[in-house]
Amino acid sequence: MQKNKFLRSTLILLIGSFITKILGFFIKIMYTRIIGPEGISLYTLIVPLFSLSVTIAGFGMPFAISKIIAENKIRSKQVILHGAIILLFLNVSLMIGIILASDFIATYLLHEPKVKILIIGSVMAMPNVGLACLLKGYFYGKQKMLPNTISNIIEQSIRILFIIFILPFIVKKSLIIGILSYLLLNVLTELASIITFIFLLPKNVNLKINDFKYNKNTISTILNTSIPLVSSKIIGNIGYFFEPIILSNSMLFVGYSASYFSQEYGIYNAYSIALLLMPSFLIQAICTATIPEISRLNSTNKSLLRKRIKQIISISLLIGLISTFFVTIFREKLLLLIYNTTLGADYIKYLSYFFFLYYLEAPMSSILQALGYGQNTLKITTVGVVIKLLAMFIFTMLKIGLYGLIIAEFLNILYIVGSYIQELLQIKKKQYI
Repeated sequence: MQKNKFLRSTLILLIGSFITKILGFFIKIMYTRIIGPEGISLYTLIVPLFSLSVTIAGFGMPFAISKIIAENKIRSKQVILHGAIILLFLNVSLMIGIILASDFIATYLLHEPKVKILIIGSVMAMPNVGLACLLKGYFYGKQKMLPNTISNIIEQSIRILFIIFILPFIVKKSLIIGILSYLLLNVLTELASIITFIFLLPKNVNLKINDFKYNKNTISTILNTSIPLVSSKIIGNIGYFFEPIILSNSMLFVGYSASYFSQEYGIYNAYSIALLLMPSFLIQAICTATIPEISRLNSTNKSLLRKRIKQIISISLLIGLISTFFVTIFREKLLLLIYNTTLGADYIKYLSYFFFLYYLEAPMSSILQALGYGQNTLKITTVGVVIKLLAMFIFTMLKIGLYGLIIAEFLNILYIVGSYIQELLQIKKKQYI
């Protein structure tokens, strides 16, 4: 029964993720064509900060709340209410801090004063993102994946309507305002998700005054679960945030122009990496279903736990091999079809030698976190980020352009995947699984 529930939940996530990804393709195609190469260069510069803000805004709550609710140790409504307190305080404080620091980040770190307003726009949705993630976690914990699928489709539909009917007119007047409006759209889409989740919550929930009282144990449980889950992601995103900063400064130091860096870095992220990550929605669906399932099996059925871990890793590796091979072989045709350009094809060629291993990172991290080894994933991610940033700086000094970033990417992925495999083997040797 539980096996069927896991498979059904995963299947719903896969179907929903596939639909969302197809809609996302249309959004990406239309958006990149509307804002053009200059817009892509500006947008790419603030994407790392945007990614970091979204990670912090959610604070690992989708997985943390799902884990707590799946274990059935604390009442669901108590978990959600206390989680909301944590997220609102964290996100409002951080949002204000980033807004105050936006001028410094744009002028002195990214060397592009024009993106100051984009930095501000990128963090405005943080409170809404946090609340949406909290409600996602509730449904994940109950292994009800349909609400998340519905909310994602609604979000993407709003984006498509905006891009088709509104964005082109804004971009004609101002490119910066056009990109800003697209970033601020996240406030509306996340609000739509919150409303969707609230509408789909059980109707028989009765809130009492005692439910709103501060409970230290509940707060501690949420933080002790979410911090290990989100720490490695935050560290990874901090590394991603510093990537363009270190890369731009080192490339400027060895003689490349700021315009060359912006253009090539935009091509690398918006075309090459984006194309290689096309099937990542499959891995995301697997990871979402993994944590509550592995958490449950870890305390109930060790033999099925071992089988499930093997299945997750095998499927993830297969997805990585097939997708990387396909994208590499047809890279120019796919780039032309999707983005109306062949820029970035050379980067894909060199990334393809190792990028299939990237598809193992998230599933193995989810497995370790569900088994209670979140601190281990944090240490591995931290060392991996340091390796990548140092390697990127060193190889860029050799004046090989963005290929220094590709070498650093290779070393980072190789270290992280190798370390995760070693951790799982050690756990198996201790007969924990």
